[in-house]
Amino acid sequence: MLGANLRQLSNDAASISALCRDLGINRTQFNRYLAGESFPRPDVLHRICTYFGVDARILLEPVENIHAPKSGLFEHPEVADFVGHSTESVSEEDFPSGFYRFVRRSFLHEDQFVQGLTYAFRKDGHTFLRGFEAKQAMAEQGLPTAPAQREFRAVVMPQEDGIALMLSRRGAATASFNYLARVPSFENNFWVGYVTRTVREDVAGRRVERQVVEYLGRDTHKVLAAARSVGFCGIDKVLPYLRQMLKIGVPFS
Repeated sequence: MLGANLRQLSNDAASISALCRDLGINRTQFNRYLAGESFPRPDVLHRICTYFGVDARILLEPVENIHAPKSGLFEHPEVADFVGHSTESVSEEDFPSGFYRFVRRSFLHEDQFVQGLTYAFRKDGHTFLRGFEAKQAMAEQGLPTAPAQREFRAVVMPQEDGIALMLSRRGAATASFNYLARVPSFENNFWVGYVTRTVREDVAGRRVERQVVEYLGRDTHKVLAAARSVGFCGIDKVLPYLRQMLKIGVPFS
């Protein structure tokens, strides 16, 4: 049964050699599993089950009867039909993998803007975002400025007319919600929306600001140029086309 299940699960692999590399299993040993001549050790079986999204019943039951159930907060039966589908991956067409430049007004300083660089990537059928908070922003809040404390990650979720990002620093120390909608442009590489921070009403600063995101892809020249402008700056340092899309001076509605 194990061999039959593995042969079925391997059908979508580019090659058995590539599959063995991904699993970290010797090709000869994997062939023995396929032929039913050998069974994997518990740790190897766990690796195989995790990779294919099944469980140990793969040893005894046809794979079509197994499929490991979804787990996690968003897949809980109480909310699965409401927010569970929102964790499905955003398509490459709607939000490509690669580097993005973002700019928004500072929450704390009316005359300052924050420019940053983030990286979108896909893993296990989901879309994620990774980046780092500006050092100055962390220091002004009395927070550590080491890279490990400044790093943030986000889950990217599809919305009816755009995308949403649930973002947090390591250890869920802070969180924010972002909404972005693509806007027509020559290269179709801009998203406009807003970001909200999760703080109490009486905390200093604003809680919502417009945000513009520009897709840079993996163009080394563009990415390095954007990296040199990361941090706080005055409006004169924001690129004119980004400044225009921020609608500075127009009330947020």
